[in-house]
Amino acid sequence: MKTSRVEAFSDGVLAIVITIMVLELRVPEGHELSDLLGMTGTGLLTYLLSFVYIGIYWNSHHHMFHLVERVSGGVLWANLALLFCLSLFPFTTAWVDESGFARTPVVLYGVNLLASALAYVVLQNVIIRHQGPDSALRQAVGRDRKGKASLVLDVAGILSALLIPGQAGVWLALGCFVAVVVMWVVPDPRIDRIARGPAEPA
Repeated sequence: MKTSRVEAFSDGVLAIVITIMVLELRVPEGHELSDLLGMTGTGLLTYLLSFVYIGIYWNSHHHMFHLVERVSGGVLWANLALLFCLSLFPFTTAWVDESGFARTPVVLYGVNLLASALAYVVLQNVIIRHQGPDSALRQAVGRDRKGKASLVLDVAGILSALLIPGQAGVWLALGCFVAVVVMWVVPDPRIDRIARGPAEPA
């Protein structure tokens, strides 16, 4: 089948995920800025972090499928696995917020990030296997240093929260998760270069 239905379904799921996350934000009881910061301050921060993560996956997914002409059953299931991991973000984000960045919720949030990253890598590899080793996506991915670095940072964040006592481990974990966002928030030019094709001579 062509990719249009897969892309439309994925876009719809991610839009619903973002909507659910914003609905989890609590409305302040008062009318002052202090009321907003007191009741919703951490919620806004966790929502912002998760929103950017979802946005990065949507952006990457959109770019990747520019180099895919048709999808197989394996691609469909791999895409569903990715959407399943991303659909858990409202739950893990809300738990981190309501717990005040407690250790266990932060660890679970990191596991959610790691599972999503692994699911994206699996989807990418299934597409490459379906299209062949000489496919355009394979050329665009290359050694995928940023993808591997993201996995390392996610694992480092989870281990930091688990092994380092006190809030220091939690904040170090969050620092690792934010580092992944910083690394990916700049658009990746690899797929754009392949999609445009070789540059025409002046």
